[in-house]
Amino acid sequence: MSNKLMMNALYPWLEGYWHQWQASLNNQQFPAASLLISPPGLGAERLIEKLSTAVMCSHSHSEACGFCHSCELMKSGSHPDFHLISPEKEGKAITVDQIRQCNKLAQESAQLSGARFIVINPADSMNESAANALLKTLESPGHNCFFLLVASRINPLLPTIISRCQKTVLTPPSSEQVSHWLSEQTSQPVPPYAAHLNGYSPLNTLMFIQSGELAKYQAFEQNIAHCLTDASADISACLKQINEAPTQYLAWLWTMLTDTQKVQFDVVEQQQLPISLRLAKQISYPVLYRQTTALTRLMEELKTFSGLNSELLISDWLFNFNDEKTCL
Repeated sequence: MSNKLMMNALYPWLEGYWHQWQASLNNQQFPAASLLISPPGLGAERLIEKLSTAVMCSHSHSEACGFCHSCELMKSGSHPDFHLISPEKEGKAITVDQIRQCNKLAQESAQLSGARFIVINPADSMNESAANALLKTLESPGHNCFFLLVASRINPLLPTIISRCQKTVLTPPSSEQVSHWLSEQTSQPVPPYAAHLNGYSPLNTLMFIQSGELAKYQAFEQNIAHCLTDASADISACLKQINEAPTQYLAWLWTMLTDTQKVQFDVVEQQQLPISLRLAKQISYPVLYRQTTALTRLMEELKTFSGLNSELLISDWLFNFNDEKTCL
């Protein structure tokens, strides 16, 4: 278990959340137990760093000075009163023994006569025994001891855990905000639909741009549009492309079809995929609805059952789409 945190600048879409936390710190009203829910790709780790270093700083209640002994210890990852609880191995659960040790730390006195800060990340990886073992400590941690639980989803957490914490839920920025930030990072214009394809996650979208995935998507868009609108089209090229990375390409395809359905209901938004305007004119809503439903079911099956022949199932979906168009 490593306690090391690195001080990094806060992303602009996180500043509002930090100002709320900072106000609570200034007023000495920060809760003993907090829960941070953040989808992947929003850079929540920097918000956690900002809070952790501020709480542990010896010279300030609301902003790390960066120079005191506590701040130096935080930079080196050796502060004795800061504790990061995470799975001992990637993909494994946080165990009840780890939480029992955590409970012990919460009741001990601070070694540097300041605050103690315990981060549990990801909190949704606690098994049931571990979560239950934490409940009493969250209700009454020791003096000047703070807990921050971090999770990407709230559903896996026990309701009793949630009820004992003050909850902060990070929401993705708008497509316009993401595009503006990305344009600054890449020094090039970024279409709003790039963020849409990546769940409005700025960091995932930046990786999408830098790794050349945008060009790959644009090529796929043209290929699949031809397959979906021309019943005589040869689907082999599309099928080969999809099978390079089925999860990614099917997610892109699903977004195309759902955007197209919105257009058919006169819902047109800046971030929608441009191809949806074309598809809306060439594919009927009944076909779109049935095939989108079938695609959703296919994606879930491929996710759940690893032994399925994805190439055969995707090929069958494409043939069925063309068959439906031919029958209309």
